Amino acid sequence: MKEIKDHYFFRAKKEGYPARSVYKLIEAQKRFRFMKAGQRILDLGASPGSWTKYASKMVGQEGTVLSVDVQGLKVSGPNIVFFKDDIREIDFDTRCRNFIPFDVVLSDMAPKTTGRRDLDHYRSVDLARNALDIARRFLTGKGCFYCKVFDGEDFPELRKEAESVFKMVRIFKPRSSRAESVEKFLFCQSRRPYR
Repeated sequence: MKEIKDHYFFRAKKEGYPARSVYKLIEAQKRFRFMKAGQRILDLGASPGSWTKYASKMVGQEGTVLSVDVQGLKVSGPNIVFFKDDIREIDFDTRCRNFIPFDVVLSDMAPKTTGRRDLDHYRSVDLARNALDIARRFLTGKGCFYCKVFDGEDFPELRKEAESVFKMVRIFKPRSSRAESVEKFLFCQSRRPYR
């Protein structure tokens, strides 16, 4: 994906974040105030690490951010744990048992874009469904899920699936998301009982 060198790009460099995407999380935090000190946060598709770095500041020394990505992480810290792995293959029950349950699950995952909007959308929805399933299984009852997805014909169905898992579901489009971008974010809170 081409890097956009705009105000947010230069601001991220100045503030020490690897990517401009951090502001999509910062805006959500200002709106929903869902990350707090002492929490356990799971960051899916974390590379290069901007969301992880910001989340680690939010949870502080008493909290933990567990980050998972097939690519490396460019940030580190005493409250950051990184697994270089595919979220579709990792055994969360075994490898993450010391961190479960999570208070927050984040997902900024995106497929490698092909230029075909429909195909990119379907792949994005598939990743979002994987993240939603992980949130359904491993979040606390009052936990929050914040997930990126490309808009398209399957988005309403994905929203319905999220509503079957969470009592509160909101659609959020940060200002830092480019106007022409098809990305949207689902913010979900208060998981329904998992059976």
